[in-house]
Amino acid sequence: MGTDYNNQAPLDTEITIDQLIRDPYPIYTRLRAVAPVLRVQSVGRTLLTKAADTKYVKDNPELFSSDDPNTPMKRAFRAHTLMRKDGEEHAAERGAMAPSFTARNIKNCWEPIYRKIAEDFVSKLPRGETVDLFPTLAGPFAAHCLKYLLGIPEASDDDMQRWSQILIDGAGNFGWRDELFAQCDAANDEMDALFDAASERFRVDPNESALSVMVNADNPIPKSQIFANIKIAIGGGINEPRDALLTIIYGLLTNPDQFADAKRDNLWLAAFEEGVRWVAPIQVSSRRVTQDTEIRGYHIPQGDTVMTIQASANWDEDIYEDGHLYNIHRPKVAHQAFGNGPHFCQGTHVARRMLSDIMLPMLFDRFPNMTLPDPSAVDFWGFGFRGPRHLPVTLN
Repeated sequence: MGTDYNNQAPLDTEITIDQLIRDPYPIYTRLRAVAPVLRVQSVGRTLLTKAADTKYVKDNPELFSSDDPNTPMKRAFRAHTLMRKDGEEHAAERGAMAPSFTARNIKNCWEPIYRKIAEDFVSKLPRGETVDLFPTLAGPFAAHCLKYLLGIPEASDDDMQRWSQILIDGAGNFGWRDELFAQCDAANDEMDALFDAASERFRVDPNESALSVMVNADNPIPKSQIFANIKIAIGGGINEPRDALLTIIYGLLTNPDQFADAKRDNLWLAAFEEGVRWVAPIQVSSRRVTQDTEIRGYHIPQGDTVMTIQASANWDEDIYEDGHLYNIHRPKVAHQAFGNGPHFCQGTHVARRMLSDIMLPMLFDRFPNMTLPDPSAVDFWGFGFRGPRHLPVTLN
């Protein structure tokens, strides 16, 4: 039987980007059941919501290329980052930064720095008061740790968070709004000036940071790509640990029995893995189809862009029972929150150490009776990236 070129996936004209930003999960639950392969007009992509399909796409980069020519990311970053590359080119750029992320460097270099940063932040939290952990802890902690890893400690935490959000908004600017790209241009100018100055410093006095390692490589990648890939790390390296930390805390505080178990048995790694499965910090990814193919019997034409919905894959009923619930005692099953295939998230091990080994045990050792006074005040937000925008807790 040949391919039926007329059998294209159904086209949806109802789903809006605003709905996906506010709460995509009811939409994904419906699509997994009735339309797991769906062209969505507002996003300009073919959405894939089943775990088997999202994994298949990520595991076959020859057929599903990361080089999405219509991505707003290129315009936002003023360059194609390694996120949008394949094969040898992707491997070269990923490899250029890799020495900073070795297990040895994480243990000997970054972990002591991160532990000291965590102690500073946690010690400043006011006991007995209600505070929003987004601006007081999660955001600045993620930013402060990242600037050491990247090699730009002179950047302020506020600038790091502002740049990150602007880049994320620009990369997700599927409506191609001019004002968002104007903000990206201004932020790019600021970052480029900072990176130039830091690069000069590292040529004289190198260290283990990503910028230093790339600048001083025997055969360095072009400066434009060094800078673009530091920017992609700023874009993802703040919001991933920040949103994961807030999501985990929310999951624990809304499930008191699990919270008690985690404290008693040090189940912080399980709390981390379940948090990123439950609400994936990076919810979606795009891939360009390099030749005519089929998914679930639907013709996917060459040049089409498919969007793998990790957020949906992580709730797939074929794999998870009650995937919509936070459950640290869930049987261990591999999730797709950090992707798979060649683009598996480079910062995964750093984020895991930051949160499960350092921040979670330290935070709950100091505030073992932390409570969430009003769970309804916690609003999760975002389509491409997702996490709580506020997390007001009482620190006891």
